[in-house]
Amino acid sequence: MKTSLLSAMLATALFAAAPIVATAQTAPAAATQGAASQTVIDASTRVLTTLQQRRAEFRSNPAALRQFIDSELNRLFDREYAARLVLGIHGRGASDADVKAFADAMADSLMQRYGSALLSFEGKPSFRGKSESPLPGNRGVKVSTELLRSGDDPTPVDYLMRNVGGQWKIFDVMIEGISYVQTFKNQFDTPLRQKGIAEVAKELRSGNLQAAPANDGK
Repeated sequence: MKTSLLSAMLATALFAAAPIVATAQTAPAAATQGAASQTVIDASTRVLTTLQQRRAEFRSNPAALRQFIDSELNRLFDREYAARLVLGIHGRGASDADVKAFADAMADSLMQRYGSALLSFEGKPSFRGKSESPLPGNRGVKVSTELLRSGDDPTPVDYLMRNVGGQWKIFDVMIEGISYVQTFKNQFDTPLRQKGIAEVAKELRSGNLQAAPANDGK
């Protein structure tokens, strides 16, 4: 898999479950049918079907695509918890409002940069569920899958999930062992140290700072 595609998938995985979008039209059932695994399977079917049915509309109306992605994000992704993980030490003592502003700004930045990638997958990629295992410290579970694309080796895609109010939500995605949380934690460490959460969120919203893996586009 080319680095640029991997980078795009890493970025959109956080806010739009892109590896889920790139799943099969006829995805095999997960090897371990736990509740978290079923959440991934149900989301993949729902998202892929909607993108296929509304592809032309979304291409001509980015606002409609964003509305759809926002609805899926709110349903599937624990973005504020993920944002706290990205912030790391810079989020200590931060208010919920500041964390939400940072999470929303990063989501906006990623969608502006990679939104069209959600509609660009061609052919008939597929994924298969492999396992569901508990995370250390009772932090949730890891749902392991493989992304299958014609002519490419299987790509490991792991979803780290936790139970929030009785619903399993994703807080990190690992593609070929690369964590998006760690990727963006590294990217934003210096700006956050120099400017603080509020200023970084402001620059993300204005476009002066963009959320993207360091090797994006290579």
